[in-house]
Amino acid sequence: MKNFIFISALIWLTLSGVSAINKYPPANGRGFSGNPAVYQGGEELMYSLKYGFIKGGEANLTVKDTVFKGERVHHVIASGKTVGLADAIYKVRDRYESFIHPQTDLPVKSVRSIREGSYRYYNEVEYEHHHADSALVLSQKSGKHWVPENIQDILSAFYFARKHKFNDDLRKGEMIEIMTWFSDELFPLRIRYKGLETIDTPLGKLECYKFVPVTEVGRAFKNEDDMEVWISRDQNRVPVRIRFELRVGAFTCNLEQFRGLENPFSSFHLD
Repeated sequence: MKNFIFISALIWLTLSGVSAINKYPPANGRGFSGNPAVYQGGEELMYSLKYGFIKGGEANLTVKDTVFKGERVHHVIASGKTVGLADAIYKVRDRYESFIHPQTDLPVKSVRSIREGSYRYYNEVEYEHHHADSALVLSQKSGKHWVPENIQDILSAFYFARKHKFNDDLRKGEMIEIMTWFSDELFPLRIRYKGLETIDTPLGKLECYKFVPVTEVGRAFKNEDDMEVWISRDQNRVPVRIRFELRVGAFTCNLEQFRGLENPFSSFHLD
């Protein structure tokens, strides 16, 4: 499979909830409309993937502060692996990285490292956003490509969405989209907002924004809406649950632990 099921589901689902970006955010550290920070260096989100009651995988989303070409950036990492019986049957060790400029919320570099069974894939891409009406991506595998301005990679898009798009301005039924550079080609992410929902999670009862990404019907999925994702309705806006229906059955990915959040985790509903 070109896209593995586990970490791809975690990343692809949660990264989809963004609209097309037309202009750079103002360089004041707060982004569009003075939005406050929703994440910081030191943040770590830890997930488990289950098929029914059987645990088959783990994933982490982390943020570190670092320097890239003399500028301070956020280094965000999404990693996933199989565990237990699933690991013995088909080992997965996947890692996505994005280096994000904190004032523009745009990627300056991305890394994709895939190990699935005997399959291996590795690539690094750098982004130049200072060109008029376009951007330049430089891929180690395929060279230079001119792309639409303000292009995101598949991981940076999620962090942009957390900061600017996961909020109460969304209208139920709204379809939102962003263009990304993924697997050395333009890849439009599309997602439908379904409204607010309160769910029981390993961390308690949480009020969430619910999204349904538009999936590609075919080998894995029967319908376009066979994935669902819930984002916490607090200032952190973190993915707390992802559920996807595949031809082989239903899988659920839950947030189980976190540390280093920028804001208090405040979407608990007390009975």
